[in-house]
Amino acid sequence: MNGFLIVNGLSGLLIVSSLLVTLAGNPANSARFYALQSFILVMLFVALAGATGSGELYLWSFTALLTKVILVPAIMYRTFRRLSDPAIGSGAVMPTALSIVGAAVTVILCFGVASKVTLPAADAIKPALAVSLALFFIGLGCIVAQRNILKQVFGYCLMENGSHLTLALLAPNAPELVEIGIATDAIFAVVVMAALGSRIFDTLHTLDARQLTSLKG
Repeated sequence: MNGFLIVNGLSGLLIVSSLLVTLAGNPANSARFYALQSFILVMLFVALAGATGSGELYLWSFTALLTKVILVPAIMYRTFRRLSDPAIGSGAVMPTALSIVGAAVTVILCFGVASKVTLPAADAIKPALAVSLALFFIGLGCIVAQRNILKQVFGYCLMENGSHLTLALLAPNAPELVEIGIATDAIFAVVVMAALGSRIFDTLHTLDARQLTSLKG
């Protein structure tokens, strides 16, 4: 049971780190905070592996360390640090206080949903399950609420982390091949989106998604 307490405790840090990712002043800082969140996710996987006796999760942890903590943030940081659009600042549509309130409401609603789950495997990890759902919706909110194209990429990354955590919590004995598929999908998605963001900036000299109306038609 102590292992599950650690899992639930670490999941709370994921919410804090998700706010740091979405509210950071520039995409380069968001990349650093995303690496921090991914490291917390790896530690959560290790704790969950110990609590459930799942050898597969130890392999998941190693793969996530290489991809989410090292490779993906390095790609994003290297790509994004040269791109700057002072005209849109952080790119947030909503004020910081309202974003925090929205995240809190999302977490509360997800706790309500998770409390209704009746699967035996979810009994001890319902707080973490609620966080995984909230992480997905916070990422979705980041995509919707950010004007900065590069910050929207991090919204996708948060959604992917939330989905990844949900799978680990509900299917800790899933084959390592599943984790490899998830990691590969995340890497290729980030590479494609980073390349598109760079191309848009080089062409239009802005990262403001509202300025892409010239692409219509």
